[in-house]
Amino acid sequence: MGFLDLFDSGFRKRNQDHFAAIVKVAMSDGVISGEEKMFLDRLAANLHISEDDYKQILEDYASHPVNPPNSYNERLERLYDLARMVYADHHLGDKQTGMLKRLGVGLGFTPANVGYVVDKALKLVQAGVDLETFTQEIKFMNH
Repeated sequence: MGFLDLFDSGFRKRNQDHFAAIVKVAMSDGVISGEEKMFLDRLAANLHISEDDYKQILEDYASHPVNPPNSYNERLERLYDLARMVYADHHLGDKQTGMLKRLGVGLGFTPANVGYVVDKALKLVQAGVDLETFTQEIKFMNH
């Protein structure tokens, strides 16, 4: 096995674990709605989750470890990625904010402030900012 194979394998595993964590959030109310299923379908494609892996994760999402980001910057990077995916997913409509709030809590943002963070995140994504600007704006939104 070559070095690139190791990298690809690790990258694929992280994507699967990340996807499983999002499935857990979607299942937090006991059911995946039609809108959530469409979002998960598109997310799986974006994360290069194979059809077989997708089915396995949906059936047994609890067996995948939740690997929350270790640093605040990593949390903001994931929030940026998720906000862009949720914003681009026009099928979620007015459920965008609720879905992103649940994902934000899953990333480690507190329930008390996740609403403010998500609202700001969606506004920044709508404005088309890059990751660096997004990170700075979120970090300093309370200053």
